[in-house]
Amino acid sequence: MKLSTPLFLAAVCCFPAGAWAGGGSTAQVQIIHNCADLAAASVDVYVNGDLLLDDFAFRTATPFVEVPAGVALDVAIAPGTSSSAADAIFQQSFTLASGGSYLIVASGTVSPSGYAPETPFSLAVHDMAEQSASAGNTDVLVYHGATDAPTVDVYESGVLNATAVDNISYGEFAGYLALPTADYTLQVRDAANSTIVAAYSAPLSTLGLDGAAITVLASGFLDPSMNSNGPAFGLYVALPAGGPLVPLPSVAIPTARVQVVHNCADLAAATVDVWLNNTLLLDDFAFRTASPFVDVQAGVPFVVSIAAPTSSDTTGAIAHYTYSLDDGGSYLLVANGIVSSSGYSPVKPFDLYATDGAREAATDPMQTDVLVFHGATDAPTVDVAETAVLGGATLVDDLPYGEFAGYLEVPTANYTLEVRTADGQPVASFAAPLADLGLEGQAITVFASGFLDPSMNSNGPAFGLWASLATGGPLVPLSNTTGISESDLSAASVQLFPNPATDRVHLQLTGAQDLPVLLRIADATGRIVMDLGENQLQQGHLASPIDVQRLSPGLYRLLVRQGDASTSLPLQVVR
Repeated sequence: MKLSTPLFLAAVCCFPAGAWAGGGSTAQVQIIHNCADLAAASVDVYVNGDLLLDDFAFRTATPFVEVPAGVALDVAIAPGTSSSAADAIFQQSFTLASGGSYLIVASGTVSPSGYAPETPFSLAVHDMAEQSASAGNTDVLVYHGATDAPTVDVYESGVLNATAVDNISYGEFAGYLALPTADYTLQVRDAANSTIVAAYSAPLSTLGLDGAAITVLASGFLDPSMNSNGPAFGLYVALPAGGPLVPLPSVAIPTARVQVVHNCADLAAATVDVWLNNTLLLDDFAFRTASPFVDVQAGVPFVVSIAAPTSSDTTGAIAHYTYSLDDGGSYLLVANGIVSSSGYSPVKPFDLYATDGAREAATDPMQTDVLVFHGATDAPTVDVAETAVLGGATLVDDLPYGEFAGYLEVPTANYTLEVRTADGQPVASFAAPLADLGLEGQAITVFASGFLDPSMNSNGPAFGLWASLATGGPLVPLSNTTGISESDLSAASVQLFPNPATDRVHLQLTGAQDLPVLLRIADATGRIVMDLGENQLQQGHLASPIDVQRLSPGLYRLLVRQGDASTSLPLQVVR
């Protein structure tokens, strides 16, 4: 059977009976106008040269009508301003089988340009059309009629939690779904079932469609800007009684929040690319850097790939990880471990460590929430105690490599964190100046990072505690106060005055070596905002004061390095 348009049959029932020569046999037909080309927004339909339907509009359906069967019908589709069939823009003949029931959908484009991709106008025919369903059910026929949409799946996420239609392409019908009459949520997903293109409410019960058979059509353009700014994509319903198609209301695509942190100290992975499915999420993502929290689609399996910084796709990626996140969830993903085949001891394989319940702000705005992650591959199971404020109280007990300790909800103060072995032996002590860094009301993650013994790990970065903020950026170093890397500088008396400062600040180091001092100023996120280079000390003071006039008021850290020794000092700039 061949057809030319969805328009003419709506009025076939009105055509003079004497015009047919079919011997009384008939068929049932419903026609749907789903051609989104603006040039066909409304059309006239002629059959055998006579006007049958005037100004038939886009996204309109005829009722099911009885038409002659076994009769050749010459159909002409013309603009809505036509005066005769001679103005036709499309012509075709067709014949229907006696007793058949048909649903015919017009889709495609008629314009010679202005639409991408150019998809010729056509009629899609379903020859087992239904007009009703059994009691308690609604029978749903699905048609893909969006010319610029790819092959898709339709997933039902509210009731069935299953794929309802698999791999439907433009111009295709999916056979009737006999669904219990309820209110559903439909997600249009890509063919890999990994990305939600759009989501809609399908309230079959609320709309009173018990016992009805309907057609759901993908209609319009995903990218109207490439299609003459035509009608946007949506899902629309044709009812057996015809009339304007019923739009299904769009609903929010479910999302989760995710932060990614690069804590893999292997020099071979100093910089990596992070891909989400086949989209580059983080380009040249550096060690000891965090992304901000970002929205990621929830409820769909997605693949995170870690690749070399020169990657153009995920082929040859270091590793692939598949996740499916809960709607409204919040997650932290930490890249950690070793990718090299040699040069590191012990070898802890590269992995992405994930935890849910990640926080972007403190639960109490007067406190700071601190999550701790053990990411030092050659460090043993450790405890973390606080020695400056809490009198040596253990905050984290027996934390092994690769695990998170739950959030600590602490008053925003300046703390000293002592890392100890599980039997209580001190490993190192670090300043955690939460108050000086202005972290009140924030949630942070503190990472054990780097190597206790760089000489056994390709001389990679040394062990330390580093903090990530919810806003992302370079991790903030917690300055080492005792223990590993202790030096003349860390033992020196270091003073910064005046502090707070308005325009200039002076640095005095007592007991430091007679070597040039390298100075940098970092903001609260750890980003270097001033690189002052090497400066010479004169009698324990810098030869020239540090000019901070161009810094905005706020909290900073002055990073001081002399030879192999380093420390940092809180600095406040006021106006």
